[in-house]
Amino acid sequence: MLKQLSFLALILFISTFFVACEKINQSKELSISENIRLNQLGYYPNAMKKVVVVDSIDHEKFQLVDSKTKEVIYEGQLSDSQTWKLAGEKVQIADFSEIKTEGSYQILVDNFGFSYPFKIKKNVLDTAFIGSIRGMYYQRVSIPLDEKHAGKWHREMAHPDDQILFHPSSGKTTGSIKSSGGWYDAGDYNKYVVNGSFPLGQFFLLQEQYPEILKDKTLNIPESGNGNSDYLDELKYEMDWLLTMQDDDGGLFHKLTSKNFQGMVMPNKATAQRYIVGKGTAATLDFTACAAQAFRVFKNQDEDYANTCLEASKKAYAWALKNPAIEFRNPEDVHTGQYGDNDFNDEWFWANTELFVSTKDVKYFENLKKDNLDFNFVPGDNWKSFMRFMGMFTILDNKDIVPEEFYGQIEAGILNTANKLVDKAKNLDYFQAIDDFQWGSNSDVLNTAMIMAQAYRLTKEQKYLIGVQQSADYIFGNNANGYSYLTGFGAKTPLFIHHRQSAGDKIEEPVPGLLSGGPNSRLQDAGSGVVYAENPSPMKSWADQEESFASNEICLNWNAPLTYVIGFLEQEAN
Repeated sequence: MLKQLSFLALILFISTFFVACEKINQSKELSISENIRLNQLGYYPNAMKKVVVVDSIDHEKFQLVDSKTKEVIYEGQLSDSQTWKLAGEKVQIADFSEIKTEGSYQILVDNFGFSYPFKIKKNVLDTAFIGSIRGMYYQRVSIPLDEKHAGKWHREMAHPDDQILFHPSSGKTTGSIKSSGGWYDAGDYNKYVVNGSFPLGQFFLLQEQYPEILKDKTLNIPESGNGNSDYLDELKYEMDWLLTMQDDDGGLFHKLTSKNFQGMVMPNKATAQRYIVGKGTAATLDFTACAAQAFRVFKNQDEDYANTCLEASKKAYAWALKNPAIEFRNPEDVHTGQYGDNDFNDEWFWANTELFVSTKDVKYFENLKKDNLDFNFVPGDNWKSFMRFMGMFTILDNKDIVPEEFYGQIEAGILNTANKLVDKAKNLDYFQAIDDFQWGSNSDVLNTAMIMAQAYRLTKEQKYLIGVQQSADYIFGNNANGYSYLTGFGAKTPLFIHHRQSAGDKIEEPVPGLLSGGPNSRLQDAGSGVVYAENPSPMKSWADQEESFASNEICLNWNAPLTYVIGFLEQEAN
């Protein structure tokens, strides 16, 4: 009898073994399914790990498998299917947050497919963090990008900008100035003070909060090995240019640009005359704030340079006091980016805050607008209004010099906004905190993450950290288009960004480390040759096409919050 039982047990074991082997062999034959949406880079061990399975015909289970052996590590239950209107999709959720073991994995849904491979490990976003900053190196103006530093994306020097004419809108009619260096703002070859100062302020915030964020010899840029932080070396390249845009009277010229956008050619082929255009309050106040921050971040590295930045900030502020409401608008013969604004309350708040913290001079604090502060986040307004949040973040980092009552007001306002964003993200498609997709929607997602990050720094409550992590998941592939939106980072990334160098260099892959703008339901480029899906849902109003300047362009103020968010996670999520 015992022998019979043993024999039956052996038969059962062999049968089970062969069924399992057959199942594994079948799973190996399945291909990658782009309808399994996840962070293509991976997850921190302790992170929330939610994957979206699209149009799976109501499967019940999913498996987490080793990406090399296809060994099943974990089996979980898929959620009930639901319809997401913003994405226009029927989806199920796979949650494997309990798995914390480091490794390389894939999600498998039987008879459906594998996800892209991804990792669970500490510092899982480190390479993307480095890449997002190196993306700024590739945007450098006035120097050649040598192969030693730029690899196959090396290029000739272009736009020396050493003899730039004044456009009449600048208030000058003769002469020229040297305004070399800095970063190209976006996919075009122009340079803008508003959208140079504001992103630089976001980059500076990360440095102030995490001073050891990046050391020397980590970026492979020309300054690597000089004994200073590579991060600050790259930021200084932009700050140096901004200083050249200050007029003798303290005001800031608005932009350095050709009269029209150049064609999709390499920068050395874009040879139209460039001009110094306009002067206004917004550019001057944004510079004021940014230069005051520069004093703090550079003072331990180069005190003389830091003092130069602070004096320039004060001088700009003095000009703004005399010219408090000068709105910039493009002259009739200039058709490049306007970056216009006619409400300067946010800029004044940011400028007063940064100067107060840098100088401890109470006059700047007294000039702060302290009543009826606006803590609402509005999508699409980042370069017009998000700078007030930048001022608030600085206040939260300087509790010892801010009156207790005012500090409490700012703290309560930021926490309230962060709570609203966390609650909103729980009920939205793909768990990001915005439901209105405008120009640069990816930067809106990341700016909401910056607010949640400050709430985490204040409280250490996990809900805020989860909110930031899921915003990063969205950027790196857990979205309705199934793309990791950062060029060169992820299994499926944009190949045809609206970026003149990437279009003109004859290299298959675009310049790496540049963030695509993201879905834009306004479709402003629909008449420019872009082919969108018919009546795309808001979250699918994006096209990986060179012509799509409304959804697939890159920009400084999109990369800056990305660098902040993944830098924050690298410090806080491990």
